[in-house]
Amino acid sequence: MTPEGFFLAQLIEDFRARSTVALARAISIIEDETDGFQDLLRTLLVRPPLAKRIGVTGPPGAGKSSLVAGIATICLAQGERTGVVAVDPSSPNSGGALLGDRIRMNDLSTEPGIFIRSMASRGSFGGLATATKDVLGLMDAFGFDRLMLETVGVGQTEMEVVSATDTVVVVLVPESGDTIQAMKAGLMEIGDIFVINKADRSGAVRLQKEMTEALNLRDTSMFLNNSFRSDTYHEGVSEEVTVLQQADWDIPVLLTDALSEEGISELLSAIEAHHNWLEESGGLASRRRDRARAHIGEVVNRELRRTTWASVETSLRLEMGLNDIEAGKGTTYSVAQDILGELLR
Repeated sequence: MTPEGFFLAQLIEDFRARSTVALARAISIIEDETDGFQDLLRTLLVRPPLAKRIGVTGPPGAGKSSLVAGIATICLAQGERTGVVAVDPSSPNSGGALLGDRIRMNDLSTEPGIFIRSMASRGSFGGLATATKDVLGLMDAFGFDRLMLETVGVGQTEMEVVSATDTVVVVLVPESGDTIQAMKAGLMEIGDIFVINKADRSGAVRLQKEMTEALNLRDTSMFLNNSFRSDTYHEGVSEEVTVLQQADWDIPVLLTDALSEEGISELLSAIEAHHNWLEESGGLASRRRDRARAHIGEVVNRELRRTTWASVETSLRLEMGLNDIEAGKGTTYSVAQDILGELLR
C-alpha cells in the first residue's frame, strides 16, 4: 500500500471511530480536492442521510450566526450532536473566508457535542461553496443528529440552499428592507420559516405583519401539484430544484432577539414542527431524493470539467485553436466545439 493509500485507510478508520480530527482532515481533503478525494467520498458516504438539515439564510447583518449559535446551544443542552457549516464570502486574493463565523461562535467551538466549520464561498453562486454539499454529506455520515448551514447571505441568488437542506429559515431585520425587497430577492419563495431578528428594534412588528400578509397573498399559480420548480445556477450551469411549499404548511413569521435569546426556543419548535410535517407528508423523502439528483448533476459537471482540462489532447487543441483565432481562421466557439467534439467522441 502506498503512503497515500495508508493515510486514507487510517483516516477512514478514525472517521468511523468518530474522531473529529479525522472529520476535519476529511473536510480539508474535499475542499482542496486532494488526489483521492473522490474515493474517500465514495467510501464514507455509503449510508442514507439521517441528520436533520436546516438552512439559515438572509441578507448580511441579519444576525444569522447568532441565531445558529442560539439554536445549537439549546440542541446541545438536549443532548443532540450538532454540526454547523458557515459559508463566508471569499477573499478575492487568497480564497479564504472573510467573516470568520468560527470566531463569532468561539464559545461553542470547544463543546464536544458541536462541530463548527467555516467555508469560503470562493465565488460560487447561490451563497454556497462548491464543496458544501460534500461536506454536509460527510458530517451526516459522521453521525450528527442535526446539521445547520448558514449561507453567505448575499440576499439574492439564495435558491441553492433549498437543494442542500430540509428546512429553510429566512432571517430578516426591521431595517434590512421591506417586504417588497424580500420578494425581489427571491427569499419569499424559499422560506419554510421566516424570522424577524433584532425584534427589539422599531418596525419589527410591522414587518412581521407585512410578511405574514404577503405570504398569505402569494400567487397561487406557483403551486402545481403542491410544488413548484425554480431554476438555480451552480457555477454557470442551470439546474432544476424542487421547492416543496405545500398549502397545508402554515409558514410562520417569528420574532427573535438572538442576543437576549428571546424567541430562540420558539424558532427551534417551529423547525421541529416543519420536520415532523415533512416526515408525515412524504416531503422529507422527496426533498432528499431531489437533493441527491441535484448533487449528482453537480458531481458529473465537476468531473467533466476535470477530465476535459486535464487532457493533453485538450491542451493541444486549445493551443492550435488559439493560433487559428490569431490567424483569423477560427473563433472561440469553433475551438470550444472542436474540444467538445474530441471529448464526446
